[in-house]
Amino acid sequence: MAERLLGIGMTSLRTRDRMVSRLKAQGIRDERVLRLMRLMPRHLFIDEALGSRAYEDTALPIGYGQTISQPYIVARMTEVLIADKEVPLGRVLEVGGGCGYQTAILAQLAKHVYSVELLRGLATTARRRLSSMGIHNAIFRCGDGHLGWPEHAPYDAILVAAAPAEIPARLYDQLAVGGRMIIPVGDEKEQRLNVIYRTNTGLEREILELVSFVPFLGCAT
Repeated sequence: MAERLLGIGMTSLRTRDRMVSRLKAQGIRDERVLRLMRLMPRHLFIDEALGSRAYEDTALPIGYGQTISQPYIVARMTEVLIADKEVPLGRVLEVGGGCGYQTAILAQLAKHVYSVELLRGLATTARRRLSSMGIHNAIFRCGDGHLGWPEHAPYDAILVAAAPAEIPARLYDQLAVGGRMIIPVGDEKEQRLNVIYRTNTGLEREILELVSFVPFLGCAT
């Protein structure tokens, strides 16, 4: 499927190659991730007026006060989720689907992606965009990400693309044994990227690096 994405749009592959070179310099090593980052047409997920900046390593506005994550963060979170794992994964839950760019990357690495987005306008646009690109293994729901999507749990991987002050308890419950969740945690002053591993004996937590995400919206109760 990813090869077909290469032909969408007129953006120069040299621009994408420079982005991939930057990602390598920033420490991204997984060739599966680097290949997808090169093939995925990020310019299709943002406003046409910002198209010239699509492959810069920066977050860009997508409306509703939200942003598309910078390429490094997308690559980093994806690499962590699939590290030491065979792909495709089974079921992946994405919380905070936004414009659908991260969703599209995950859909190349999983059999099924379940994406929850609080803002209906973003969820609707992302659904239509991925469908037009021939990506049909991602399902979208407009809802509160604190609740996850329990009907399809447990998940082999959970990716959260917004920062809560604390990890929502219901997301822990939806993680499969052997699965992992990657999530930024913190406030507007400081956020850290966390990885949660579910083992046969419980949960383990690893903190990776400082990050900056939009706040996790919705009801925490």
